[in-house]
Amino acid sequence: MAATHATTTPPGVREPTEQAPAKRRRVGVRAPWWFVVPAISIYLFIVVVPSANGALFSFTDWNGLRPDWSFVGLDNFTSVFSDRTALDALVNTLTLAAAATVVQNVVGLLLALGVNSMVKSRYVLRVIFFAPVVLTPLVAGYVWSFLLSPNGAVNDALRAVGLGGLAHDWLGDPDTALYAIVLEIVWQFSGYSMVIYLAGLQAIPAEVLEAATIDGAGAWSKFRRVVLPLLNGAVVINVMLCLIGGLKQFDQVMAMTGGGPGTATETISTAIYKSAFALGDFPFSIALAVVMTVVIAVLAAVQFRLTQRKSI
Repeated sequence: MAATHATTTPPGVREPTEQAPAKRRRVGVRAPWWFVVPAISIYLFIVVVPSANGALFSFTDWNGLRPDWSFVGLDNFTSVFSDRTALDALVNTLTLAAAATVVQNVVGLLLALGVNSMVKSRYVLRVIFFAPVVLTPLVAGYVWSFLLSPNGAVNDALRAVGLGGLAHDWLGDPDTALYAIVLEIVWQFSGYSMVIYLAGLQAIPAEVLEAATIDGAGAWSKFRRVVLPLLNGAVVINVMLCLIGGLKQFDQVMAMTGGGPGTATETISTAIYKSAFALGDFPFSIALAVVMTVVIAVLAAVQFRLTQRKSI
């Protein structure tokens, strides 16, 4: 009789099966791709197509009225970089954006540090500091133009405290007009930067700050070595938002000085407006707008790279 070999499976171990069970398929709902077609179509119609047409007309002599036009190559861009007003506007725009970015971020960070403390009125102070942000920039600009006029509240206050020698035509002097606009921008939008920094401060774990205190770190050392590095993301976002906002500055400049005196406060945005709608030079204004778009696009790419590096 043939011998049979029986195998026994140890207790607690499953017998191997001849074929592994098929993987269970995930059951999910995938939206059809054509759901996004309406949104993409609207975006293409409102943003992409006009932008492409604008870039195309910057290489033509189209005057904005007649249907016929011809290509002129880089003549419009040559005019932009050889025109004195355009160059002054470019320098003023970069100066305004840089000054407003630095001061606004410093003030916003100081405000955030103040309202992040255990001061009893911190919630009221947050509302007060953020309140100017909700104002229309054009309205805020007109208000500050009255405050900084020769007989405005600022000069009256200086005279009242015996500092009449400092009274000045702040918006009529080419040396102070641009920085007066920077002051207004900082006043209005520091609360916006404050909110972003405040969110970053509240995201810092309390245990980290307590450990730094136990290790003997003082207030300045704790801020420089612990708080500031952990606020890197908020700093990047605030700096780029301030820079892009400064490069596009239009409302406050038009309300406070109109680009004057002379070209002391002329920015790229105001130069585009005047060239197109006051002088009727549409090719020049479109080329200037393309230059501004390229500058802003470069800064946006830098922001993307910095935030991407931070997330790794």
